[in-house]
Amino acid sequence: MLNLPNALALLRIALAPLMFWFLVDRDNLLFADIHISWLDYTAALIFVIASVTDFFDGFIARSWNQMTELGAILDPLADKMLMLAAFLGLVFIDRANPWAIFIILTREFFITGLRVSAASLGKSVGSTFAGKTKTVIQMIAVGFLLMNWPYADLILWIAVALTIYSGAEYIKGYLK
Repeated sequence: MLNLPNALALLRIALAPLMFWFLVDRDNLLFADIHISWLDYTAALIFVIASVTDFFDGFIARSWNQMTELGAILDPLADKMLMLAAFLGLVFIDRANPWAIFIILTREFFITGLRVSAASLGKSVGSTFAGKTKTVIQMIAVGFLLMNWPYADLILWIAVALTIYSGAEYIKGYLK
């Protein structure tokens, strides 16, 4: 059961709280002599590493025919944990608009519930192109917000719009 894709998903699960720690525990004595920008850089590096594992665990699972039931559970869990840690940490350090994050997280929880409901009926609501695009734009937005780069807020709101659109697509797919 523990193949390379599943190990990468477990790594992502472990990296999520580590990144969160660098964002929300900035008064920790361990960070006393470290400039706050280095905490941002470290959180961003952890996020990038975790995001890259997201690509590779799916790619390897499909390419090497290593898709498992455990992976089907771990991969979306790891994705949700990573984005939840990033978004909550960014709200905590006042870098992300709380309404944008509320909309994104509400959609994520709703669609997860929809997928569970579909699974209980023996149906599967697969990923769409819009859903995959949404994820990429969300990851770019998180990177920009972590680094405090220009246009980060604009990219976040673009991610919100894609999040709403892809959520509507999932609902439409579920209803069919």
